Amino acid sequence: MDKYECPCGYVYDPELGDPENGIAPGTPFDKLPEDWVCPKCGAEKQYFEKI
Repeated sequence: MDKYECPCGYVYDPELGDPENGIAPGTPFDKLPEDWVCPKCGAEKQYFEKI
């Protein structure tokens, strides 16, 4: 699964998910809720780039 990076440097890794915000490990980036934001800076999904 692809990883995505926020302009602030946070990397969303689908294998890890974002458990602190209710996102289970194994959740692909395109399956994140539309209202999910970067847990580090609050940026919206649209600002993330695939790495």
